[in-house]
Amino acid sequence: MDNTPKPQETLALYVKRIRTSLSLSQNDLALKAGIHLQSLGKIERGMTTKLNSKSQRGLAVALQVPPEYLDAVVRGVAVVTSDVLKFCPQCWQAGTPPEDIWLLPRSKFCFLCGTGLRNSCAQCNEPITSLKFRFCPYCGFPYKESKDSKDSKTNVFH
Repeated sequence: MDNTPKPQETLALYVKRIRTSLSLSQNDLALKAGIHLQSLGKIERGMTTKLNSKSQRGLAVALQVPPEYLDAVVRGVAVVTSDVLKFCPQCWQAGTPPEDIWLLPRSKFCFLCGTGLRNSCAQCNEPITSLKFRFCPYCGFPYKESKDSKDSKTNVFH
């Protein structure tokens, strides 16, 4: 499924297209996004053309898209490849930039090992905005998967 915003696509059309492709009802999406059903109805009818940050984050998580996609649709601009930071949690080396091929909009899996590419923290689902550091600035979870973390993703030290 291509969840990248199409040129000239409105917020209403984009949200409805992604929602239906995920086979979600409006009620299901509203619950997952943490917004009122009436608010979602207004968005999909084109009566709401801007999103506050809470609604944008909630919709991004529920629609399984980067928040940058929703921001681009609201602003009426194209998504720039560099707006979406993706990396392989197996092959990426901390402190290095991601491979160029990982950043292509159509790239979903690592070309080296086949692991699914990540654009958000595996623990808290916040978008990854920089790979300068090894850990998520929101929850402290490591970006790179280790062999141990695959078996024990729930073991997080507080």
